[in-house]
Amino acid sequence: MIAETVCSAVAAAGLGIAAVAAYRKRFLAAARLAAYSLVPLGLVMTGVVDWVADTAFSPTAWAGFGVLGVSWLLFVSTRAVERRRGGTRKERKAARAGQSEAIAPAASAPSLGQASRPAPRPAAAPRAGAGEDFSDIEAILKKHGI
Repeated sequence: MIAETVCSAVAAAGLGIAAVAAYRKRFLAAARLAAYSLVPLGLVMTGVVDWVADTAFSPTAWAGFGVLGVSWLLFVSTRAVERRRGGTRKERKAARAGQSEAIAPAASAPSLGQASRPAPRPAAAPRAGAGEDFSDIEAILKKHGI
C-alpha cells in the first residue's frame, strides 16, 4: 500500500514539473519528464510493484537467490578447473588414449616419445655457401666497430 502511494506521488510530482517545463516553452524536456514520471504509475498499475515487494520480503525468494548464487559459483569454479587442466572432456579422453599408446606392452617402464627427450644434434657439416653468410656478418660487425 505504501509503495503504491509513493509511486503515485512521484508520478504526480513529475507531471507537475513537466507542466512547468511546458509552460516555459521547453516542450521536448516536458515530454521527456512526463514519460519518466508515468513509469512508476505504470508499474503500480501492472502489479510489478506488488511482485517486487512480495519478493523483497519473502524468505523463500531470498533462499532462491542464495541457491542461484551457489549454482553460479559452482559453474564458475568448474570452468576454471577445466581451463586449468587443459580443455574439455573430449580433449582429456583423447590425451589419455594417446598416453596409453606410448607405453610398450612388455616394458616395465613407459617408453619415451620424441617430445620427452631431445634428439641428439648431428655434427654440423660446413656448407659451401657458409662463407658468404659469415662475410655479411663480419661486414655488419665492422660497421658497428665490433
